[in-house]
Amino acid sequence: MKEEPKKKLIEEDLYGPVRDYLQGFGYEVRGEVKDCDIVAVKGEVLLVVEMKRTLNLDVILQGVLRQRIADLVYIAVPKKNKAMSTKRWKDTCYLLKRLQLGLLLVSLRGETAIVEEALIPYPLNKKSSSRKKKATLKEFHGRHGDFNKGGSTGKKIVTEYREKAIHIATLLKKHGALSIKELKTMGTDAKKTNRILQNNHYGWFHRVQRGVYRLNDKGISELNDFKELVEYYEKGT
Repeated sequence: MKEEPKKKLIEEDLYGPVRDYLQGFGYEVRGEVKDCDIVAVKGEVLLVVEMKRTLNLDVILQGVLRQRIADLVYIAVPKKNKAMSTKRWKDTCYLLKRLQLGLLLVSLRGETAIVEEALIPYPLNKKSSSRKKKATLKEFHGRHGDFNKGGSTGKKIVTEYREKAIHIATLLKKHGALSIKELKTMGTDAKKTNRILQNNHYGWFHRVQRGVYRLNDKGISELNDFKELVEYYEKGT
């Protein structure tokens, strides 16, 4: 019998183990926030993780850039014992230490995953950009759950804005045409419902009359891409 070809590891595969690891330390975790693979928050600490299949200059540069907004930054890569015995690996780890970046090594064996902290991150002496940090925290707290896998490529990301639009669309799908006032009474965002419907960024909404909207066929179809989030909002209606 022919052996099945080994599944190619992708960055997204690292997300679950790293998320669980951080949650074990009391962090609240979200995937794909403001171009960061993983954002985790505990108290006043904002932590970012960038994931790659290999430890290279690209991910190190990403990590350095994330230090502008985060208190602590990790790089997460699959653990490769052979690579770890090379001089290049040791030199790269020395560089990470100098840059005060942390390193997480992820071992994946079937359904089992182990995350090891190889290097501890340290906050930089200079302050991070408060404006960018506030924007990241606003996006983080504006979401009601973790509906993205960090490291995803070619998938629609659930941003705070998209989540609010999905909330509106879910209500319109269930109840038919509704006024903006009725939608707000049902719990949609008090400040942004008007703008989301009027701008119709995703092309989901049709204006029936002034201040009254329904969900069009495009909206009904594309809600299928966000079943988990739709179910979340359906439970609250």
